[in-house]
Amino acid sequence: MRAKDICQALGTGTTARDTENLRAKLKRLVARQILTEPEAGLFTLAPPSA
Repeated sequence: MRAKDICQALGTGTTARDTENLRAKLKRLVARQILTEPEAGLFTLAPPSA
């Protein structure tokens, strides 16, 4: 999902500020390997580790 779509699903604001704040949080989750970013701006859950 894209950051703006996640903002809408969570019911938070969809202004540029809100979207960028969420995108920063999503990037941190990518760094912790909880999410993956297969292409720029598109976030998905990471596959479970064995």
